[in-house]
Amino acid sequence: MRFNPKARLDQSRVRDAGSGGGGGGGLGGGLGGGGMRLPIPTGKGGIGGIIVVIIVVVVGLLLGGNPLGGGSPAGGGAYSPARMSDAQQGTDRYADCKTGDDANNSSDCARVAIENSLTDYWDSELGGKFRPEKEMVTFSGGIDTGCGGATSDVGPFYCPTDETIYLDTTFFQDVLERQLGGPTGQFVEYYVLAHEYGHHISNLLGFMGQVRSQQTGPQSDGVRLELQADCYAGLWAQHATQTKDASGQVLLLDLTQQDIDEAIAAAKAVGDDYIQKRAGGRVDQESWTHGSSAQRQKWFMVGYDGGTVDSCDTFAAPRV
Repeated sequence: MRFNPKARLDQSRVRDAGSGGGGGGGLGGGLGGGGMRLPIPTGKGGIGGIIVVIIVVVVGLLLGGNPLGGGSPAGGGAYSPARMSDAQQGTDRYADCKTGDDANNSSDCARVAIENSLTDYWDSELGGKFRPEKEMVTFSGGIDTGCGGATSDVGPFYCPTDETIYLDTTFFQDVLERQLGGPTGQFVEYYVLAHEYGHHISNLLGFMGQVRSQQTGPQSDGVRLELQADCYAGLWAQHATQTKDASGQVLLLDLTQQDIDEAIAAAKAVGDDYIQKRAGGRVDQESWTHGSSAQRQKWFMVGYDGGTVDSCDTFAAPRV
């Protein structure tokens, strides 16, 4: 993938919260308001009331709770953010991300460019139904969110209460590559960001309200929501080279088969069955919360291979 050196980047929705800065409660007490994330393995013991849609794999154990908790529905209610600590007020990590040339030379600036591309695509696709996510926030250590406290252990996630995407960028090397044996390559992160942005789109379109609590399994509502986010990620990838900056300059010059192969490999590495095997346990379909590797790969390709927003309606599909 190459970015257009002439493109101008909009940093207004991308912020780095720095290190530390909260995340009280960790895995057991955090994210009580409905955050949604990729499943990741952890060496910690219990995970208490963690919500079902964002299940964390604990060395062979999957456990669930309430998928939407206190998260506000799409378009509903005002969000009043908690006071951020000094460490969360932000750093200048993205201050020099101004052009596509910067994105070609910096992974941080590439992240800004991908956010811009996702926002432009979904704006053009949804029209009046669209509003961008409030922010895409990187952090390390811990952070306080509208869905509660989070630590680096939770992996990338979307919080519907504050309509913000959060990620510790060490996740890709420390967890996805080292623990899960997932692929390397820059498009792996872009697939994950597009997936989390897909949760924002599901929120805007009202699909999150269709998720019933305490459901797991390959055909459950929680899995359907996750697969929809994968489909939306593929849908964006299909149109990524057509997205533009505010002046009309194309943001991405090309997308290669290698990029798509990296996304498909990443989808495999975060499949419930793959993670269960990786953790040394048996494959238990009835505990699935995100879908199998095959399901995740399939729905990414439904979006990428000529798909539409309607074809990503996993809730209407007889089987996913």
